[in-house]
Amino acid sequence: MNYFELFKLPVTILVDHAFLTKMYIELQRKYHPDYFTLSGDEEQAETLDKTAAINQAFKILKNEEETIKYILQLKGLLQEEEKYDLQPAFLMEMMDLNESLMEESQNVSIEKINKIEKEIYDKVGNIIQNYNDEEVKDTDLLKLKEYYFKKKYLQRILDRIDG
Repeated sequence: MNYFELFKLPVTILVDHAFLTKMYIELQRKYHPDYFTLSGDEEQAETLDKTAAINQAFKILKNEEETIKYILQLKGLLQEEEKYDLQPAFLMEMMDLNESLMEESQNVSIEKINKIEKEIYDKVGNIIQNYNDEEVKDTDLLKLKEYYFKKKYLQRILDRIDG
């Protein structure tokens, strides 16, 4: 059972957070380990596993980038710790951005990052907004994968600024 099935949600990138939270509370009530203290060891272990899956699913589905990653993994297009070759033009742009971080104020750099982030989002925004798991094309999934890795790269730069 995947996380979307667990929470009775359609496979989508933009998850309804109110429904997700409602289902999370329901699932926690149903499977909370405190309700299984008198059960056998096997049932207690199953309940702990179920609770861990519920918590992990909630964490992933409430985060857009993590949801994209999860969908790509479900589709077999992304492996854990996969190295992805980004386009040289993007890498050059990131190198320039890193250099500007050393030379300019953080505000200027954050503005540049926000601009780049908007540019890469604009290429997949329609896919994200209107994601339909039954009709999604492989080309769209590959665009999402590229977006995911570019966004991840930008986040590392932002983390370095904030760090």
